[in-house]
Amino acid sequence: MKHFLLPIVFLFTNLATSQDIKSPSEFLGYELGSQFTRHHEVVDYYEYLAKKAPERVQLVEYGKTNERRPLLLAYVSSATNMKNLETIREEHLKSTTGESNASKAIVWLSYNVHGNESVSTEASMKTIYELLTNKSNYLENTVVIIDPCINPDGRDRYVNWYNQYKNTPNNVDPYSKEHVEGWWNGRSNHYMFDLNRDWAWLTQVESQQRLIMYNKWLPHVHVDFHEQGVNSPYYFAPAAEPFHEVITDFQRDFQVTIGKNHAKYFDANGWFYFTKEVFDLFYPSYGDTYPTYNGAIGMTYEQAGIGAGLGIKTNIGDTLTLKDRIAHHYTTGMSTVEVSANNVDKLNKEFQKFYENKNYKYKNYVLGGNMDKINSLTQLLDKHKIEYGWSSTTQTIKGFNYKKGETGSLKTFPGSLVVSANQPKSTLVKVLFEPDAKLSDSLTYDITAWSLPYAYGLDAVASESTIPTQNGDVQHDYAGAPTLGEINEDNYAYIMPWHTMKDAAFLADLLQKNIRVRFAQKPFSLDGRQYKHGTLIITKSDNKNHKDFIGTLKKLKEKHGRSLNATKTGFVDSGKDFGSSYVQMVPNIKVAMLSGGPTSTLRFGEIWHFFEQQLHYPLSVLDADYIKRVDLDTYDVLILPGGRYTSFMDENTLKKLKDWVSNGGKLIAIGGSISGISGEKGFSIKKKKEDKEKDSTLYSHENIQRERIKDAITGAIFKTKVDNTHPMAYGYGNSYYTLKLGNTAYDFLKAGTVAHIEENTIPVSGFAGSKAQKKIENTLVFGVENHGRGHVVYMVDNPLFRGFWENGKLFFANALFMVN
Repeated sequence: MKHFLLPIVFLFTNLATSQDIKSPSEFLGYELGSQFTRHHEVVDYYEYLAKKAPERVQLVEYGKTNERRPLLLAYVSSATNMKNLETIREEHLKSTTGESNASKAIVWLSYNVHGNESVSTEASMKTIYELLTNKSNYLENTVVIIDPCINPDGRDRYVNWYNQYKNTPNNVDPYSKEHVEGWWNGRSNHYMFDLNRDWAWLTQVESQQRLIMYNKWLPHVHVDFHEQGVNSPYYFAPAAEPFHEVITDFQRDFQVTIGKNHAKYFDANGWFYFTKEVFDLFYPSYGDTYPTYNGAIGMTYEQAGIGAGLGIKTNIGDTLTLKDRIAHHYTTGMSTVEVSANNVDKLNKEFQKFYENKNYKYKNYVLGGNMDKINSLTQLLDKHKIEYGWSSTTQTIKGFNYKKGETGSLKTFPGSLVVSANQPKSTLVKVLFEPDAKLSDSLTYDITAWSLPYAYGLDAVASESTIPTQNGDVQHDYAGAPTLGEINEDNYAYIMPWHTMKDAAFLADLLQKNIRVRFAQKPFSLDGRQYKHGTLIITKSDNKNHKDFIGTLKKLKEKHGRSLNATKTGFVDSGKDFGSSYVQMVPNIKVAMLSGGPTSTLRFGEIWHFFEQQLHYPLSVLDADYIKRVDLDTYDVLILPGGRYTSFMDENTLKKLKDWVSNGGKLIAIGGSISGISGEKGFSIKKKKEDKEKDSTLYSHENIQRERIKDAITGAIFKTKVDNTHPMAYGYGNSYYTLKLGNTAYDFLKAGTVAHIEENTIPVSGFAGSKAQKKIENTLVFGVENHGRGHVVYMVDNPLFRGFWENGKLFFANALFMVN
């Protein structure tokens, strides 16, 4: 009898404890699914569970959002596992070095990365409650990590909006206001970024803080819960093609195992679902692919429901309710934990196998170039826990040369960056650095090129050889030589080369501290040094009325880590003297940007984030609802983010813009906004005329989508030719690699073509259809049109795309400060 007494007592105690825990409905005071729960109420419930069952729930606040909402993780497991949680974590991570005896499954469930895909946070509360009560047996050999809301700012934006506009009782008519959000919807975070596309680039605070925690665990299984259109059935794994080639057979097979288990429950309930369609595993910055490239079974689950509110009538006449949506996400979440708990040994074995040496073709990626850019890249690598070293010798490395697009070489120096593929994160290294990812299917959900050497504008070689390196910090001066002279009253001026966004941020700070700055429009030499176009010149004479010129300059130099060369004279050895008309003052500009109706929220957000978090320069936001009443003469620069401007840009609006530019204004038009200001009554830029060949081929309905892909460019990288004597291209060489997101094409400008694509338009990386390649040959990428006393800057390609295309950002800074 003694042998049976302890289990019975344990079971009785566990049941008593479970029955004592309030369900979400009991705690919140309303039936789950009858209202949306605000973030602070969700936090309250999780805090309640952590206090009520501290032996089985541990709650951690891992950060805060831009709007100061807490970001939470809940660790849930058996009492025994929770006592040994840190030991479990450490033993699991030993799998990355092949030394582990791990015996637990680690399952991470991420909810509500898109704020207005609002059901999943509700489902998370039901999931954790059931794990602590009716399904606690799953936790004996499994640790479940729950992030109840990745995007609290966006979700509260949606929930507050819905509560404001919903009918009482709620209205299921899909055209009723409660189902139709406005321009600034709840999908994105504070800066209107899509957090589900930021896992690899880490531009946003939510992503940065979350990844610290993710790398501490590296779970076996990661699920990203989403919603899609209200008329779609549920989607779950296995994913669609293309799968990236690094994804293992086990990762593919286990998706099938999990999918079949989901199907069992959905079949029993008569719920519709689909698999192997739409949602592929290729682009590395998703909540399914990024975990996959780190060894997990990464999956997206998609419930119908965007805009559904508490209930909506679908196109077949059914009513989809919030309670339905909760039930579906709860079912797949619990099924995921169940399958994981039943396959602990296999998950641990295969996870350890994933981290064995992969013997990829390229053993090292060697990078050289501007140290600001290299330092920016290493900061990203540090966040991903990717190891790197520095070349210990001067040598010539052979391999695939990124800029040549073929086999070549790169001369390295002590301190050149070397990223080895022989490390625990080898798969992620391959995915992020490979010159051109292998694409098994051209029909993909996102961009098909992202290689970091192109994105950061660095010289690079992918080598099959082993390269001697040294670890630790390597000290580099920004310009490759020490600062000349002290900052004091005796000097005539201070000179700084213009190369990177860090220089632009320094300039922006100088201007806001009322320090006057000039820039050189011609190369010059002075004191035995050569200086290029765009070099900044800060003279004592220009700042004689500044109360603390020297002190402020010293502080800003140290703050931004810049090297300034002091000089005693403005008489140059060659080129133009500092008093020449070719040495112009950088204007302290007042900048505005259009928001609302015609603009894309994502494109708006990229620029907003650029100004506030990277350039740190003031920006006024003018909404489309009232901009026609605004006196634009108040502003020096107006930015039009990408979007759809056809109905907004009427004849009167165009005339107002043209008059403002003629009087000295600067208009920066990006992406889709260009079409809104072109045409017969617009500015002079013209779309390229297509040579439309008559195609008499009859295509079957089944093949028409693949035929259309010939006209598409799915985020591919192209080499462009750059006129680096133009102010918009200061700091660049004679070429630039642009990320092209579509086939929109404009003719060259007669004067002011800054960057363009030539003939032979094969992308260096990514997919572009044959017809699209032909369409974009000999077309504009960046350009500047003089119009009266002002300028129009055209950016056909978006240099700020998702905040990660680092090498494009200086073009934007040049457009602001150098184009005058």
